[in-house]
This record gives sequence, structure tokens and C-alpha cells, in this order.
Amino acid sequence: MAIFIDEYSRVIVQGMTGREGRKHTQRMIMSGTRVVGGVTPGKGGESVLFEEDPVPVFNSVAEAMDATRANVSVIFVPPKFAKAAVLEAVEAGIELVVVITEGIPVHDTVEFVAAAKAGGKTRIIGPNCPGLISPGRSNVGIIPAHISGSGRIGLVSKSGTLTYQMMFELRDHGFSTAVGIGGDPVVGTKHIDVLQAFEHDPDTDVIVMIGEIGGDAEERAAAYIQEHISKPVIGYVAGFTAPPGRTMGHAGAIITGSAGTAAAKKEALEAAGVRVGETPSQTAQLVRDTIAELRTRR
Repeated sequence: MAIFIDEYSRVIVQGMTGREGRKHTQRMIMSGTRVVGGVTPGKGGESVLFEEDPVPVFNSVAEAMDATRANVSVIFVPPKFAKAAVLEAVEAGIELVVVITEGIPVHDTVEFVAAAKAGGKTRIIGPNCPGLISPGRSNVGIIPAHISGSGRIGLVSKSGTLTYQMMFELRDHGFSTAVGIGGDPVVGTKHIDVLQAFEHDPDTDVIVMIGEIGGDAEERAAAYIQEHISKPVIGYVAGFTAPPGRTMGHAGAIITGSAGTAAAKKEALEAAGVRVGETPSQTAQLVRDTIAELRTRR
């Protein structure tokens, strides 16, 4: 099993005919993703050739879903068009929308996240995220498929770059699913949502959670882990070396006083029984140690 996507996921790409959409559609197809169509208003009836196979283009998400039975959409459109694209997918009732686009105004994100919640049919991942991958099954977004194979580690991360690094560091073990949730102040899927999914996934044995300075998402996740997660969780918080009082990285990485610091988040996670590394490599070693301990118990 995997969470959110698998080899049966039928993916459409909103913005497939654009430069970024075309490039990453090619990469997704090469890594085994079932891309069944693209959506570009005004270009319905056309097709784009990938590996000598034409992928049809539709004018709307609803039209694409009717024709292809798509259940996942990934969005590669400019920020000013992103809200309309996401709302269209939500209104069509698609199960999963992965919003890769960065630079979307927060008030736009608030609107489409609220619409998805009200509709009750659509999960949004992102925006400003690398997407998600279940190695060997499906890859929706921009995560390089070659950096790791399948395995029994689940990964949830705010940072795209650290997602890639952790997958590469632990390529000897592999991943059930890696989910990049995005680092904006408002995102559709949070750490807690992914932790819950991994808890119920029989093919995930160990969970890695990557957070970063700013906000209180990691503290909330720590409280959830303490109450609801039985599997071992290994954590890393980006920003241990961040100078006090300076905003760094993602828009969500804003520190006020002592709240939101890496040290405070580490303390909260460790109080919940999470092992926390202070570097990505140290975190990866903690994961290896945990896997070895699990094997010894068996």
C-alpha cells in the first residue's frame, strides 16, 4: 500500500502545455505515473506527445475526469491563475489536487483550502510544494524519482530540498511514500494529516517528519504524535543555526520571540517521544538505528 497515491492513480496535469508542465509531465511519465490527460482552457482536442504516446488535452477538469476517470490533478500554472485552477478541480470533485505553484497569495490559498474543506471530496497538497511520490508506483509533482526506491519509511516534510536530501540519505532503505506538504503559512494538508495516514498504512514502519522554524505546526504535531501515533517517529527541524530575529526560508518560517524556534520545537517533539536530529545526516542515522531496533525486536 501507499498513502494518497498508488499505481492505480490516474493523473491529469493542469498547465500541461506550458513549459514547466510539459517538462515535469515527461518526468512523471518516465517514473511510471499514469498521466491520462492535461487541462488547458482553449486547447481542448489537442494532444501532447510524450515518449511517442499522445496525451490528450481538455478544456476543463470536469471534461478530463469524464473522459479519463482521473482522480488526481497536479497544478503547474502561474500564481495569478492558480486559485481559479484549484477551485475548478475542487468543484469537479476530484479526490486529490497537488499544487506545485509557488508565490500564490495567502488569501487565495485560504479561499481554495476552505472550498475543499467545505466540499468534503478533495484533498489539497501544497501549495509551494514538491508533491509526493510512492517510489515504483506513482510520482505526482517534481520529486526526482531516481534518488530512492521503495521501502517502509514514510516521510512528511515542509521543505522540498530536505525531502530530496532525506530520500537520498536513506536510499538504502527506501520509502513507502514521501509527501512534501509545502512551507507556506497556509497549506491544504498538514503534518498531522500525513502522520495519521502513515499510522494506518500497513506498509509504513517508521515515520520521518521534517519541519522548520516558525509557526506552531510541529508543536501541534508533537501533541498529536503523543496521543495517536504508535509507530516510531524521527524528526528534524530546519533552522537550528538561524540567527535570532531574522526571517529565513519559507514564508511560514517567521519567529516571534522564543516561539517557533528550532530548539522549542525539538523540545516539544522529544517530550512526545520523537527522536530529533540536529542535521539531516544525523536524522538519517537515527532512522537507521530505529529500523535496526525494530528488526531486533522481531
